[in-house]
Amino acid sequence: MAAQHAPFCSQGCRDRDLLNWLGEGYRLPGTQAPAEQISHGGLDSDESAD
Repeated sequence: MAAQHAPFCSQGCRDRDLLNWLGEGYRLPGTQAPAEQISHGGLDSDESAD
């Protein structure tokens, strides 16, 4: 295993893992939160948490 890809065995495995995260492949099943509880601002917004 190359240290540059750690903890993955190769760049390909690293990329596949990233694509799973971006494609929500690792999400947990559950009910959707009510619209008023969902923040649409993201991490860079000026919205403050209550």
